[in-house]
Amino acid sequence: MKSTRLTGRLAREYQTIAHMMQIYCKDHCGQVERDQGICPQCRELLDYAETKLDRCPYGDTKPTCAKCPIHCYKPEPKAQVREVMRYAGPRMLLRHPIEALRHLLDERRPVPKRPPMRSNRARKRPPAER
Repeated sequence: MKSTRLTGRLAREYQTIAHMMQIYCKDHCGQVERDQGICPQCRELLDYAETKLDRCPYGDTKPTCAKCPIHCYKPEPKAQVREVMRYAGPRMLLRHPIEALRHLLDERRPVPKRPPMRSNRARKRPPAER
């Protein structure tokens, strides 16, 4: 699954969460849709994650969510994503080892200062609207 809204490092982060969601959904939900690889409830959570990545004020300098000082997820989706990551994270090393290693390396990067208006969404707006 690829994002139509995200580019660069944000697209890679989305790809990682999408693979984690597929692993989790396949083992827990059982009602996987063929064209998307995940059930409708997991698809909804993945769309929520994509929206939050698109609106991240850090943009391409975004730290991993675990180290981010800005908590943009609502409590319920945050708990759901945490459960998905807890289950799928160790399994990523077997199914998507390069992505898993990149994510582990990203976790070691220092958290940058919060930049003003560098989100993916803000960059797409025409200059007159900023």
